[in-house]
Amino acid sequence: MRMRPTVSWTPAEDLPPGTTDPRPVAEILNAGGVLVLSGAGISTESGIPDYRGVGGSLSRHTPMTYQDFTGSHAARRRYWARSHLGWRTFGRARPNAGHRAVAAFERQGLVTGVITQNVDGLHQAAGSEDAVELHGSLGRVICLSCGARSPRRDLARRLAEANPDFAPVAAGINPDGDADLTDAQVGDFRVLPCTVCGGILKPDVVFFGEAVPPQRVEHCRALVREATSLLVLGSSLTVMSGLRFVRQAAQAEKPVVIVNRDATRGDRYAATRVALPLGPTLTAVAGTLGIRVEAEAASESEAAVEGEAASEAS
Repeated sequence: MRMRPTVSWTPAEDLPPGTTDPRPVAEILNAGGVLVLSGAGISTESGIPDYRGVGGSLSRHTPMTYQDFTGSHAARRRYWARSHLGWRTFGRARPNAGHRAVAAFERQGLVTGVITQNVDGLHQAAGSEDAVELHGSLGRVICLSCGARSPRRDLARRLAEANPDFAPVAAGINPDGDADLTDAQVGDFRVLPCTVCGGILKPDVVFFGEAVPPQRVEHCRALVREATSLLVLGSSLTVMSGLRFVRQAAQAEKPVVIVNRDATRGDRYAATRVALPLGPTLTAVAGTLGIRVEAEAASESEAAVEGEAASEAS
């Protein structure tokens, strides 16, 4: 059965409005021991759309589910055709000021770790060394039969060779790197097997309908336990995948500050929500704390998700 991802939530109570005062962010960062939890909103300034914001992709696009992907060759063909085209655009995204500010806070010892719900590799490309990719990375591919992992760039090269005439024009790109194509545009796109065992290849990401590996969840819970506070950046917290860490921090009476333009499912657990754009806000906070956020480096012109950190991290 086709599963529809959770698009929105309706608060069961009146939530306080967000503030436009960035001082709460500066205060918890200045205290140190901050764990960052980031969502799609931190990457929108890099040109990658979010799922649930204004104009979010879920209003027009249903992401592939694990059940559909594993149960249908036609679904896999549709996915890999759309993802192969999307990879060309997705891979050109660069870290923005928000990603670079988080990395600067890490270098200063104020941020102890990053949990990201994104699969774009932009935190790592900006210099965050130990970001936990809660939902995996589009920079890797995994075989569902033998478990072998390989860099996405290798599969992209093989798919290009196997489909030399595939060059449709997509209507748009989605947060999961999936391009909007019609069935006619997908056509008879050729899907390739694992080079090790001939099994089914899947991007090394957690699809809708698939569970985050338990050991990864426990690692994130340990990061929450070790942190002094939790700073949520650009996540609606609509699904439990990220919300559980907000609940854990709140239950441990650790301050939670959320930076997100719109209300979130975690607002009731937070000390405050700052309704400001992420890049400019984090850069301004860094300046207040006397921390320099590096300008976009020339090396970032290479596709962020094709970088070694995103492609080969395990």
